[in-house]
Amino acid sequence: MAAVTTQASIAGFRPCATNSRFLTGVPGKLNKESPVRLPSTSLNCSLKVEAKKGEWLPGLTSPNYLTGSLPGDNGFDPLALAEDPENLRWFVQAELVNGRWAMLGVAGMLLPEVFTKIGIINAPAWYDAGKSEYFASSSTLFVIEFILFHYVEIRRWQDIKNPGSVNQDPIFKQYSLPPNEVGYPGGIFNPLNFAPTVEAKEKELANGRLAMLAFLGFLIQHNVTGKGPFENLLQHLSDPWHNTIIQKLSGF
Repeated sequence: MAAVTTQASIAGFRPCATNSRFLTGVPGKLNKESPVRLPSTSLNCSLKVEAKKGEWLPGLTSPNYLTGSLPGDNGFDPLALAEDPENLRWFVQAELVNGRWAMLGVAGMLLPEVFTKIGIINAPAWYDAGKSEYFASSSTLFVIEFILFHYVEIRRWQDIKNPGSVNQDPIFKQYSLPPNEVGYPGGIFNPLNFAPTVEAKEKELANGRLAMLAFLGFLIQHNVTGKGPFENLLQHLSDPWHNTIIQKLSGF
């Protein structure tokens, strides 16, 4: 929570009797650090103003079970999915992992198209990647991926139910993870040794949520235009007034 120190200096000004209702409607609920100086020097007073955490939209009350203690908790749960504490534990980890996969997926959809367009590589667009020839058939690759993901997800579920229970590699006994927080294993999974601070967690969740929306946008965009996101961007930039979503939807 940020504190606001207001140095007031006008005769008769009483900040302690002031109500900061102009943003949230709640006294003393403003999350902004901003020194304010008034022109006189007769009075110095400090006013501490704190923001109420968990309001994703000003004026809407957060659910009681979302206290703002979790990273990325802005009180948004219109379907009450997190009302059960056990479900909340799972949803926290599910959002974290899906956000990470979405960030990788969006990069994997966008960057090959960009590099192909500028002539660095020659890779198929993401929606045509399944048509390419690989070392095995698509059905074989699907079975291999299913088995590997199944194993990893079971291990992750075990770690959620009993934190630290899967830190030891079951096959290669010489490998193990250091003690860690669930969802932030560290060790080999953190080669740059980033500290899982609250700020870092908030940033990761924000980028993961944005990536999940971007992934959905890529799917819808291709379904409507039949093209990739970078090609759509180039088309829009070539004629910004006529190549927009409005013209595209008007054709339906």
